[in-house]
Amino acid sequence: MFTGIVEELGTVVSMENHGDAARLTVQGSRVAGDLKYGDSVAVNGCCLTVTECDGTTFTADVMRETLQRTSLAQVAAGSPVNLERPVTTDARLGGHIVQGHVDGVGSITERTPGEHWEIVRIAIPDDLSRYVAVKGSIAVDGISLTVVDVHDRPPGFTVGLIPTTLRLTTLGRKAVGDPVNLEVDVLAKYVERLLSAREAT
Repeated sequence: MFTGIVEELGTVVSMENHGDAARLTVQGSRVAGDLKYGDSVAVNGCCLTVTECDGTTFTADVMRETLQRTSLAQVAAGSPVNLERPVTTDARLGGHIVQGHVDGVGSITERTPGEHWEIVRIAIPDDLSRYVAVKGSIAVDGISLTVVDVHDRPPGFTVGLIPTTLRLTTLGRKAVGDPVNLEVDVLAKYVERLLSAREAT
């Protein structure tokens, strides 16, 4: 489990295509220095399992399912990626509960700079829009963010980015049209599931 508080902006060293899978190597000394074989790590919000680590870089295998359902298939050598290690039981939950299970891929449709922040509008797949609520939480490329506004047609939402987020995460570098991984609040999905089960009985 993660919190959506990005620890480090890493750099992709290589992305090897193996047909129905890929092998991703990332440089990030802060995060990699504490990883070992079998550990979990979130890369742009995708939970991956470490297969190799030398203290400054780590490698993970990326399954076909992940390549099809996330934007990781589009990263290449030199791409910046958000990195986060799993939360520990004695840590503060600074963001919200993030599983690292990406629900879908959205895209940036608008960026509106302010004096000290930036408003970013993101298009979202229609089947995910019902889980997004004003002032609710959402993970964008693994970053825990608060929803500012929700738009029904076309489906999308806006978030406000402070200077730290712009400087230390991928969202400071992405342009209009770029894809972003989205994970909606897992609590909303459980509530929906429980209510649908009740209605069926």
